[in-house]
Amino acid sequence: MSPYHSGSNSAGRVIAMIADVMALILGLWILMYLLDANRANELVQFVHNAADVLAGWSRDLFTFNEAWARVVAGYGLAAVVYLFVGHAIAGRMRG
Repeated sequence: MSPYHSGSNSAGRVIAMIADVMALILGLWILMYLLDANRANELVQFVHNAADVLAGWSRDLFTFNEAWARVVAGYGLAAVVYLFVGHAIAGRMRG
């Protein structure tokens, strides 16, 4: 295998890992929201702030009546998109 492929494999793994971490943060926020986590807790605030940044484009995309449905749909869509795009890019890099 050429060194070029080895580098693209490593880069592909890194991209897939970044996409996984982004989706994990979004999924963690959805879970914390659904379980009514203490918003005064620093970890909950950190996860919420990070999820807000990651889902800024999809956070208010849906207008369901129930707040939990808006959170699941908005943040969940961002998680699915990051996973799909990140792993698609990683797969193309692996060749």
